[in-house]
Amino acid sequence: MSETSALSTAPAHPHRDGVLRFFHGPMDCGKSTLALQMNYNHGRQGRRGLVLTKHDRSGGPRVTSRIGLGLEAIEVTDDLDLVALVRAHERVDYLICDEACFYTLPQIEQLADLVDEHGIDVYAFGLASDFRSRMFPAAQRLFELADEVSRLQVEVLCWCGREGRLNARVVDGVMALTGEQVVIADTDGSQVHYRVLCRRHYRTGDLGASRPARLSPTPA
Repeated sequence: MSETSALSTAPAHPHRDGVLRFFHGPMDCGKSTLALQMNYNHGRQGRRGLVLTKHDRSGGPRVTSRIGLGLEAIEVTDDLDLVALVRAHERVDYLICDEACFYTLPQIEQLADLVDEHGIDVYAFGLASDFRSRMFPAAQRLFELADEVSRLQVEVLCWCGREGRLNARVVDGVMALTGEQVVIADTDGSQVHYRVLCRRHYRTGDLGASRPARLSPTPA
């Protein structure tokens, strides 16, 4: 048998290798904007993808950006099997997973399965840590499993001008240190909202007013 014949009859890999990438950063750093841009770029090249989200600021099944961009998306409920979702479609080349920090741990494992077993590219976007500066379980698992982890470099500033790194939850002017891990709110200064602070002012609870905000007590 010639070398050419041997190559032509060798079994081919059933699919290309996929990649799992996790993009993270504090609020206002452009995660959703990048998610929408990546979906646009892949679609222009004829690739077919699904756009997923969970707990978007709009309150609906959409990916929205604070600069005004938006797109309809599939809402990821806790019982949604992401592998079954993909199998229900004729062809899926990639997934855009916004707010992936809110997914369940089994769903993060399913994303890895889609990459490894089905050759699908997965681009996940989300916060790394919550208002207590503790990592979201899903984000931690993405750190552990992702082929690439990227902190977005769009600069977000604390009120003092330093780099904003931590997300503070503010309730009636009080910086909360306890409560449910997930409370959906935006950065618009309403009764419950979020502020991005540098480490110094996160730790002191200083929201930039005439005096530091009161820190809600930590339970004994």
